[in-house]
Amino acid sequence: MLPVLRTLGRRYEEISVATLEDEVAKSLRIPAAERARLLPSGNQTVFANRLNWARSYLAKACLVEMPRRGYFRITERGRMLLAESVDEIALGALEKYPEFVAWRTQNRTDSRGPVATPSENPEESIASSFELLNFDLTHQIVNRVHSLSPSFFERMIIDLLVKMGYGGGRLETCRAIGRVGDGGVDGVINQDALGLDVVYVQAKRFDPERGVPLREVRDFVGGLEGHRATKGVFVTTSYFPSTAYDFIARVSKRVVLIDGSALAGLMIRHQVGVRVKDTYEVKKIDEDYFVE
Repeated sequence: MLPVLRTLGRRYEEISVATLEDEVAKSLRIPAAERARLLPSGNQTVFANRLNWARSYLAKACLVEMPRRGYFRITERGRMLLAESVDEIALGALEKYPEFVAWRTQNRTDSRGPVATPSENPEESIASSFELLNFDLTHQIVNRVHSLSPSFFERMIIDLLVKMGYGGGRLETCRAIGRVGDGGVDGVINQDALGLDVVYVQAKRFDPERGVPLREVRDFVGGLEGHRATKGVFVTTSYFPSTAYDFIARVSKRVVLIDGSALAGLMIRHQVGVRVKDTYEVKKIDEDYFVE
């Protein structure tokens, strides 16, 4: 929600939904492929759906307003919130606004249940709410990881890669280096018992608002050469500029770049640093059963 509010806060005039989506995507450096990813229904992209929910929540808290159909602008209350230099806007942060609390209370007590947007069926509403919760969790993970020590971050990356199946899923095949003179490498994962197939890991905590300098990626690739390695994974809490992706596309080494958003997504998928809070099952008619 914060990227939406910041985008609206950079101007005083109203902005169309399409322009807002474009500017938020650029500010978050969302790849075209990720932006084009569709909901299970195929009727809307995940990105557009998340922005719809973000705009809806911000509007319920009177942080933004819709002067006419398809257009939004920030309110004075929204500018006051940005002036507080907040790092994120979680759902809990909106509870201080009485209008938002009244809306949430009404939805909880309404016997008809939560109200979906007109363009969504109930299953799409569940899917979009799930996406929004994960979107919020992603920001929480990145901020939490960034606040911890470099040594913890390095160990966490090793734990994640093991959970993903690298090193045969065995922690003893992986080790964190993380010392001065490590040649630009923080961890090593042996893919086989003899250590003939090795993946080297670099873990860097950068400010989530600032990109990883290209020289850091170059140094890591140079470090791989010093270890006579051919595979490497560079993980950060920040993001990589396009020049970094262009650079690794030209080198002979196989290097994977994982930014903060992708890192949080992998941690959620492989349950590293997160736990299941609730589980819901959506059931449907078993057509095979109802056969005479």
